[in-house]
Amino acid sequence: MNRRGRHPTRRAATIGFAAAVALAGCGGGHDTGVAATARSTPAGAPPFAWLRPAPAVAGWRVARLRSGAALAQPPGWRPVRTDPGTASFAVRGPNRAIVAYLNATPRQGTETLANWPSFRVHHNAEEGSRDIRTLAAARGLRFRSGSGSCVIDQYRTSARSYREIACLVAGHGRATVIVAAATPARWPAEAPVIERAISAFIG
Repeated sequence: MNRRGRHPTRRAATIGFAAAVALAGCGGGHDTGVAATARSTPAGAPPFAWLRPAPAVAGWRVARLRSGAALAQPPGWRPVRTDPGTASFAVRGPNRAIVAYLNATPRQGTETLANWPSFRVHHNAEEGSRDIRTLAAARGLRFRSGSGSCVIDQYRTSARSYREIACLVAGHGRATVIVAAATPARWPAEAPVIERAISAFIG
């Protein structure tokens, strides 16, 4: 994937973890510090009702990009080496395949808050994803550093299927893309962590 939001398999699956970071399989669940009450969104709630801007959970590390953006690292997620100026974390399965992924990248192209939902879907298609389906999209969402546009979609790569939340967040004269994805099997367990990390994001 190019710099407009990392794709969990086309780029991250082929790059190594930072040398100083020990690899870890995902195994069972891990303690994320997310309260049980935040683990599910009530039935019938709007798709982005979970987005409540707030600082990262106590104990979560925060990676700061050169642009000033800040991405929280959930416990059990490990840094992935990507392009300079970006931040990425992932959870790997027993076969070391990436099963959940978080990335923040400064805006690199023509994406805007207005065109973001369609831009993201078209971008995934250009990356070779198939069976792309948009599940929800919204503009004018509130983040800690400003406003943003988000899309929730699912797609299939040559290796596996993913569900993702991808947002373009504008604040303080800059814009940053945050992408979070997980396989369908991992989504129920990782969604509360992903949603909490996005809610804590500073673009």
